[in-house]
Order: sequence, then structure tokens, then C-alpha cells
Amino acid sequence: MNASKITFVLAALATTASVYAASPAESAAAGYDAPAATQWAPVAAMPKTRSEVRHELALARRNGELDALRKLYSGH
Repeated sequence: MNASKITFVLAALATTASVYAASPAESAAAGYDAPAATQWAPVAAMPKTRSEVRHELALARRNGELDALRKLYSGH
């Protein structure tokens, strides 16, 4: 009985966590100096190439998004 309850709770938590991970960021997190995202895109059907990922990284460096994420997660 307890094992089935624990299994159910773990399954519910895993389902809930995946739903929150797939949803776009809330506007409350935009209180820092980073520009707000204008559009959120769902997960792509095809995986990205290395050049696409490098291009996105370069864009994030240029527009300050990468610095804002570092500042947000550094704890300062």
C-alpha cells in the first residue's frame, strides 16, 4: 500500500515538473536588466545543429541575455 502511494506521488511530481519545465518564463523574472523575450517557441521537431547552437550563443552574448542569466544564477 505504501509503495503504491510513493510511486503515485513520484509519478505526479515527475509529471508536474515536466509541465513547469515546458512552460515559458513568468514576467516576474524580468525585473532585472535583461531584455524580455518577445516570443516563446515550443520544442523543435528536429534537433539543432552545432552551428545553430553556436549562433544562438553568439546572439545571447551580444544582446546581454547570457550576462543576465549569469547574474541571476550567481546569487549576487
